[in-house]
Amino acid sequence: MGLRIIQRFSRVGSVIIDLLKSRQMYFALSRTPHGIIDLAAPCFAALAVNGTFPPLAIVVLGLITVFSGYTAVYAVNDIVDYRVDRERRSVVERNAPLQHSHDLDAVWMRHPLAEGVLNLRQAVAWACFWGGIAMVGAWLLHPVCLMLFVAGVLLETLYCKLLKVTAYRTLVSGVVKTIGSLAAVFAVENHPPIGYVICLFLFLFFWEIGAQNIPNDWSDIEEDRRIGAKTFPVVFGTERSAVVVFLSCGVALVFQTLTLANSRASFPVVVKILCALAGLWFVLMPAARLLLRRRPSDAMALFNSGSWYPLILLLIVVGSLLAGQ
Repeated sequence: MGLRIIQRFSRVGSVIIDLLKSRQMYFALSRTPHGIIDLAAPCFAALAVNGTFPPLAIVVLGLITVFSGYTAVYAVNDIVDYRVDRERRSVVERNAPLQHSHDLDAVWMRHPLAEGVLNLRQAVAWACFWGGIAMVGAWLLHPVCLMLFVAGVLLETLYCKLLKVTAYRTLVSGVVKTIGSLAAVFAVENHPPIGYVICLFLFLFFWEIGAQNIPNDWSDIEEDRRIGAKTFPVVFGTERSAVVVFLSCGVALVFQTLTLANSRASFPVVVKILCALAGLWFVLMPAARLLLRRRPSDAMALFNSGSWYPLILLLIVVGSLLAGQ
């Protein structure tokens, strides 16, 4: 009798473990660990525009919407790139395998769809589920938010399709990265200051290009060469890429400072100094190391470090708002 009970519990335990592993692969498809960090940029944008905490209902709805949006868009990326990722996997298997253990996008698994852990129907259903939630939430927040989300999905698809067409697809990536934060601004403010919107857009646009997109492509440069991808490091080389990365990061920090300056809130000077120091530490210094040494490991270090920068800005702004209450 006791043995039967143990066997039943063992079977139930195995089923639960399998379900958890399956769910983890879905979140790996959406690069959820990195996606959660990405939530910081929209939160920062929403808090900094007026320097106040929105109503609790807007906060809850906004977090659900932005999480759903990022989850859907990252899944769309892997779905559209499905065949390319399979090709990449095949090419790498025939050559020396490349490691991505320190990549925030590969915490659980890199491209589970291409690895065959999930099938295309499962991936599409997952993206549609979260995309549907994001669309409903965006509409409830503000019609502009819905239009921005749809534009983001279309632009992300375009970005993927341009992999073997042009290295300037990095500009599309820069625009995509701004959309969630712009939507967050309109979710809390119907008529935000135009200067704030422009500076926020340019800050995130150059941050994405310099601290995210090009460094991430740099770490994949050998894979991309093998499959004929036209990324910025492949087409223009590491020396030019390092210069563009450093300049883009510097411009991003300038517009980050101008974003706070164009807010309706009067943030204390210490807040602006802390934000600038965070930018130097998490973005510009790693970019300078990449410029000097031009190693793939330095590119990945910049990508990972730069990914945390919006979260640090959010924590600084939240601390300032709480201290002022």
